Formats: sequence, structure tokens, C-alpha cells
Amino acid sequence: MTDAFAAALLEWFDRCGRHDLPWQRERSAYRTWVSEIMLQQTQVATAASYFERFMQRFPTVEALAAAPLDEVLHLWSGLGYYARARNLHRAAQRVVLEHGGELPQDLEALQALPGIGRSTAGAILAMAHGRRHPILDGNVKRVLARVHAVPGWPGQAAVERRLWALAETHTPARRVGDYTQAIMDLGATLCRRANPACAKCPVAALCAARREGRQSEYPAPRPRRPRPLRHARMLLLRDKSGAVLLEQRPAAGVWGGLWCPPELGEENPESWGRRVLGAPVRTEPPLARVRHGFTHFELEITPLRARLDGAAPRLMESGRWVWYNARSPAKLGLAAVVERLIAALDGPDAGPATRKSP
Repeated sequence: MTDAFAAALLEWFDRCGRHDLPWQRERSAYRTWVSEIMLQQTQVATAASYFERFMQRFPTVEALAAAPLDEVLHLWSGLGYYARARNLHRAAQRVVLEHGGELPQDLEALQALPGIGRSTAGAILAMAHGRRHPILDGNVKRVLARVHAVPGWPGQAAVERRLWALAETHTPARRVGDYTQAIMDLGATLCRRANPACAKCPVAALCAARREGRQSEYPAPRPRRPRPLRHARMLLLRDKSGAVLLEQRPAAGVWGGLWCPPELGEENPESWGRRVLGAPVRTEPPLARVRHGFTHFELEITPLRARLDGAAPRLMESGRWVWYNARSPAKLGLAAVVERLIAALDGPDAGPATRKSP
């Protein structure tokens, strides 16, 4: 079956695979690495536009390593899972300092870099250098689980070991880069999570799940756990020019390193302004609450609007705070939900107290 599986997949890839993705046009280990990081938790269509902008600004690993983290996060804004961008930046700096600006071609050395796991390392080596290493991203897990009717959730250690063994078995010695792209393409375009296009699948004759009519059962889903609901009160404070006060969050944790409106806890905006800014703030009608989903919890944000009419003498110029003007935005990393909150300040639901920023 091993030879038949790879041969059928490669024949299909030659006819139907994706050959003109942005990271394929000029193949390199650096471009492959950035694309693989972006494609974690992100659809190809979304990642493609981000990738091209990212490469225009950071065409080399040296350019990425030398850039401020804020600018990296700015170009990542909207992709989510921002730890990927922070790890990419840290890894680029280590590649420059420890590997002379070249990504190592050793699997273990690659995996030692921040944000690069076994599958990502294997993809880089296979597609950039033609080295035979299996991969096991979400698409590949789904394909192999169906073809071999592997029971259980792939996040379980025993199931993952079984899938890695199958990935190793099926990976050919030749055309390994094409095979790696082919099996990812198959999972993304035909062997979809819902409504798989089995009639068009090049390995349908080898697929145990199809023979049994049980495609929807493989792979087994993650055991469902209720996601707790958390609450946050964010202060959307604007100065006389209409700029919004943002605070840089700690590097670790939710939205690490990104810029967000300050969270107030149970404090009201007036007392917060006196305590933190040393200035009076004028409360305005709040915006509608916003829900935002994370992997392990839901966040409900209550956006509180306020105005600062004078100066803020206690606002320390330590880099922790910035007045952000959406009309001429600085290159800062903002979570997508924060961008929506700022845009809503001048939206149709902002209320009569809101005026346009100059």
C-alpha cells in the first residue's frame, strides 16, 4: 500500500495540486518556514496575502531579526495566535546569532528554535531541501486517520504515535517535497473535515473509512469541554485629537506584546483617570458588549468610552502607553477585536457623544 499511496497522491498532485502559492514561487528555507508558521491555524487564502506583505517588509531572516517586535506584530495583526509571530521573531534572532543567518538543516537543531515543532521542521527540510522527513499537521492527520481508520482523537499520545508511524511509512524517498505539499493539499481541498469529496480523491480505493462509509467518524473530535466565560471592562479613552490610549500588554499571556485599551477591573473610569493619569476623564455612553473566542475560553468585553479634555501629567513616557490615531496609525500590533473596538468609536452605533477624529 505504501508505494500505491504515494504514487497515487503524486500523480494527482501533478494534475490537480497547488503549484503557484506565494511561497512556492521562490523556494527557500526561510520562505517555507514563514509560510508554515502562518499556515498553523490559518487557511491558505488568508495566509497568502499576509505572507506577501510580510516578505515585502522582511525579505530575509536578517531583516526579520533586526526589526522591532512591534512592527512584526503589526504585520501579523488579524492572523491571530500571536505567539507564532513572537516565536518567529525570536527564532530569527537566534538563526542570525547562532547559525550565521541560515536555518539549520538538522531536524533536531530546527526543532530547538522557538515555535518549530517536529512537523514544521520536517516540512521545511522536505520542501526546501528535499530531505526525507514526514510531517503531521492537521490536514495530514485527517487523511491518515481516514485512510487507515485510526480510532481516537489525534491529540492523544497513543493516537499521535500511530499517525506519526503511518506518516513515516508513507513518505517516499523521492519527490518528498512534492509529496509533502500533495498530502497537505489533499486534506485542505478534498479530504475536508466536513463533506469530503471522496469521488475525486486519488487514494479513495485505499481508504478504509470510505469503504466502511464512516468518513465523518475519523478522526475522532477533541473531547468537548465547556469553555468558561471571562469578562473584561476596557477603557476606550480619547484625547482632544481623537487618539485612543493604548497600553502594551506583557509579553506572556493573552495578546502578549500587543497594544490594547487598559482594563479597569471594577474601577470606574473617573477614579482610574485620577489614579493613573492624574487627570479628570469624562465618561460617555458605552458601546455594545463584544464576545471574542479563544481556544480555551470566551471573553466578553464591555467597552467603556471616555474623554480626556486636558493633559495627563502622570502618563509615564516609558514606552508602556501610546496615543493611537486610527487615521494615521503607528505600526503597532493590535488584536483584531481591538481594531474593531477602535473603529466602532466612530461607527453608526457609537452614540451622540462621539465625534469624528481629525
